[in-house]
Amino acid sequence: MVIVGVPYSERRQTTHDEVTGGCPYGASTISAMDGSRMPSENELAIARFQGHHVATIACKLART
Repeated sequence: MVIVGVPYSERRQTTHDEVTGGCPYGASTISAMDGSRMPSENELAIARFQGHHVATIACKLART
């Protein structure tokens, strides 16, 4: 098993323009207890980046 997080090179996780989820361990979101807050576009972009990143590494590992 290989854990593939979000590298620090993904700049969207370090934005200071808005409160946002995401950390080197993986994509995340910040929610309200009543479910009223949905993931922001920035958080969704981080999740898409991580999905692509995982797929890229899986392809490289499959070739070895």
